[in-house]
Amino acid sequence: MFTGIVESSGFIRDIIASGDNLSYWIESGLSASLKVDQSLAHDGVCLTVEDLRTGQHRVTAIRETLQKTRLRNWKTGDTVNLERAMVLGARLDGHMVQGHVDATGVCESVREANGSWEYRFHFPKQFAALVIEKGSICLNGISLTAFDVKANLFSVAIIPYTYTHTNISGIQPGSLVNLEFDMIGKYIQRARAFDHTAPEQE
Repeated sequence: MFTGIVESSGFIRDIIASGDNLSYWIESGLSASLKVDQSLAHDGVCLTVEDLRTGQHRVTAIRETLQKTRLRNWKTGDTVNLERAMVLGARLDGHMVQGHVDATGVCESVREANGSWEYRFHFPKQFAALVIEKGSICLNGISLTAFDVKANLFSVAIIPYTYTHTNISGIQPGSLVNLEFDMIGKYIQRARAFDHTAPEQE
C-alpha cells in the first residue's frame, strides 16, 4: 500500500528481455536502502525488488503489467517516480494507493498557469464512474486531485514542488501515463454491480 507521495526519482540504466517479461535495473537514491523482496512503486506500479547492486535495484514486469501500463514504453535513461510502501501509523499525506494500475491515459494538453501547471488527460470511458470532481487520482504514482471532469477527460493542477521533484515535467501532449483510480470508488462500483435491489443503469 502506498500514498502517492513520490519519495525519489530513479533512472533506468538497463532493460533485459526474458520471454514476455522485461527486467529493469534502476539507479536511485533509494536503492541502497532497499532489500530483496521489498515492494516499491515505480510510476505507480508496485514491483518487487529482485536484486541489488551498488546504487541500483532490479525489478521485473510481466506481460499483464506491460499490457496495462506505460512500462512497455520505458527506455534506458527514462526517469521513474519511486515510493516505498507506507508505514502503518504514519501520516497519510496523499491517499490510499494500491500500486495496481487500472489503465493508461493520454495527455491532451499542458498549460502554464502563472507559477503552476494544468494538465488535461484522456482516459478509457469505461472508467468514467471512478473519476469525480475534486476526487483523488494516482497518476504515474503521484496523488493528485481531479477537476473539470468530463466523461473521459479530467485535469490536474501541478504545484512547483511536484513539477520539480517528479517526472511530470517531462509529460507532453501525447504522452502516456499510468492511472490508478480511487480504491473506495472501485469497491462501491463493484458492490452496486451485484446489488440487485439497486435500479438498473441505462
